[in-house]
Amino acid sequence: MLREFIIKVEVAPAYYVDLLEFILRYSDFKDARIVYDRLVFRVEYPLGVINGDLQVGEKIKISFSYPPSLEDKVEELYDDIFFLIQLFEEELRKSTLYFAWVEGQDIIPEKPSSLTRRISKALFGSNLLVLFIVFLGVNILLFILLGFYAVIIILLMQFSLILFSDRLYSIMGEWQITPENPFVHILMYQLPSRDLKFFQEVFGDLLINIKKEIYDKSLALGESPTCELGRDVLRRYGFECTPLNEKSKIINVYDLVKSAASKFKIPTPKIVISNTMLPNAAATGPSPRRGLILLTTGLLTRLDDEELLSVIGHELAHLMGRDPIVLFGIISGEFILRLTVLLPLVAMAPLLYVLVIFWLIFFVAKFFEARADLLSAVVIGKPEKLAMALQKIGYRRFERGADRIFSWLFWDPHPPLYFRIRRLKNLKIGKVKSPLLESARDVIRGFIDSIKSS
Repeated sequence: MLREFIIKVEVAPAYYVDLLEFILRYSDFKDARIVYDRLVFRVEYPLGVINGDLQVGEKIKISFSYPPSLEDKVEELYDDIFFLIQLFEEELRKSTLYFAWVEGQDIIPEKPSSLTRRISKALFGSNLLVLFIVFLGVNILLFILLGFYAVIIILLMQFSLILFSDRLYSIMGEWQITPENPFVHILMYQLPSRDLKFFQEVFGDLLINIKKEIYDKSLALGESPTCELGRDVLRRYGFECTPLNEKSKIINVYDLVKSAASKFKIPTPKIVISNTMLPNAAATGPSPRRGLILLTTGLLTRLDDEELLSVIGHELAHLMGRDPIVLFGIISGEFILRLTVLLPLVAMAPLLYVLVIFWLIFFVAKFFEARADLLSAVVIGKPEKLAMALQKIGYRRFERGADRIFSWLFWDPHPPLYFRIRRLKNLKIGKVKSPLLESARDVIRGFIDSIKSS
């Protein structure tokens, strides 16, 4: 049997051979050899042999030939290779110099991933659930101080959070995407780590000046910034960069969001960009008409247009389903019940109650995340692209074997990554009568299967 896989990567030509050597170093291939831009290998199993051919370029092509009995092993082998590719890219990003612009918007430096931004990502996730949970902790304190009147104050605070969530997200973004300025322009210079360190030490304070000069010589004149222009500007500052280390990207973000919104039959939401390398996307708003979607330059850098479209579809599914409002209702209902009907139970075992009820809330939230996956796959029509995007963004969290049961126990509104990817890959696109009920059924079944296989 023969199977082929295509993976689009952000690796510059200078690092093609390094990528092949990296895969070879950390794999268990037999009789493996690098031939120019290819890695030829074989993997032996008791039931036969898998022969592989990996060709590197802007798109990595992986071909496998194998007996039918090794179909499952091919999937595992592909996952292993995919993980190594993502790991190599992650290391490469640490020594990559990024420049991003939106025409007509402020020129600001790219912000690396940080603890603060990771916390913000968790708090302001796609459905605001974690933020609601944090509010519950504040609620307990208010209830102690204000008594039963705190209930009204707390509910009003949470409702205000929903009502003005679009404005809250706007603050998190640095750039606004409009029909007049629809593009995000990105230049990447993948440097040896010592060169990047030298650049940061010598030119760090001049980064804004460099970005502004590139902007003034391109976008300000109605032209797109190019790697060649960036190289010339860097050279003028005394820093050399070779063409083999460069990559550029132009993303028509407005058209992608507009296209997804039209498929969902909702108005095009307001679009903001956060210029950080942390890959993230989120949508919020009290209704689709007041919707807002936030994307980061890190996400735009990692994913291709079809993958981005599917991720945007996932976020718009939350917006169309008014998921933040629904989850607000669930959490508020639990809060009222806890202070009235369930108060004696809470008093008997407060810690156990909190652990169980929070897990249940997060488990129910998984229904809505699974529905967003399903709706994106059905409406956008590319479940395999959403699966690929999830693999690229969360490859470090891909669970296997006995570890899968533990991934269901975390306070995380998202189903485990392995479940989401497998579900999307096996999905047969067709009309879905009740996306939420079908998703709830799939999540419950996935959880039970993980218990059986643990």
